[in-house]
Amino acid sequence: MSPMLIIAKREFRSYFDSPLAYVVICLSFLVLGAFFFLVGGGFWQIDRATVSRMFELAPLGMAFLVVPVITMRLIAEEKRSGTLEMLITLPVKDSDVILGKYLGALGMLMVLVLATAVYPLAMFWKPWNLGPLDSGPVLAGYLGLTLFCATAAAIGLLLSSLTESQSIAFFLTVFTLIVLWFTGSLARWVGGTAGNVLNFVAFDSRLSGFSRGLIDSRDVVFFLSVTMTCLVISFRALERRKWA
Repeated sequence: MSPMLIIAKREFRSYFDSPLAYVVICLSFLVLGAFFFLVGGGFWQIDRATVSRMFELAPLGMAFLVVPVITMRLIAEEKRSGTLEMLITLPVKDSDVILGKYLGALGMLMVLVLATAVYPLAMFWKPWNLGPLDSGPVLAGYLGLTLFCATAAAIGLLLSSLTESQSIAFFLTVFTLIVLWFTGSLARWVGGTAGNVLNFVAFDSRLSGFSRGLIDSRDVVFFLSVTMTCLVISFRALERRKWA
């Protein structure tokens, strides 16, 4: 097994070796379920058998809590405990450390994403069986949610690599993701050229098509580009510390 996969496996298992994974999963389901079924009339007031509401709410919940909690410790904790120096002196590449940490965190997020499949299964299979499932919007929604998680995890990893404090990494990640999410609302208020620029980087605007079942290659490329950029900057930040 390559060093990258060993680090990823260790990072992924570490979430389940503590109460963190179980608390995050249970809390996420509780909050998402409350918003999906109860807040603002919930699913029952839509009068349509659709889970599009879930794909509109889940990324916001990920940005507010889940991603910052999962990514805040990736590099910051290694720096604080002094294990980062030992790790980078081992016969592993800096890229293995960054990608291993990233894949471990992304794996945890994918567990949460896959767990949300209980909603469409409950609605269109058992116990409610509300009708035939329109798979197109559901698959597009999950693709958008996966791309968002991949990008958000890369942003969280980058911010964790810039500080030794988990708390600072947490709040920086929350602030960054929330700003990128609500930039779309600001763009509609600003208008003009500035509004177009803000709308270009807004996560909510990029994800709106996926929640309706529309897959735009420009949105896919945007999320992948941001992800790759953050990973490269994280690698450079780790490399700079190695030679400091």
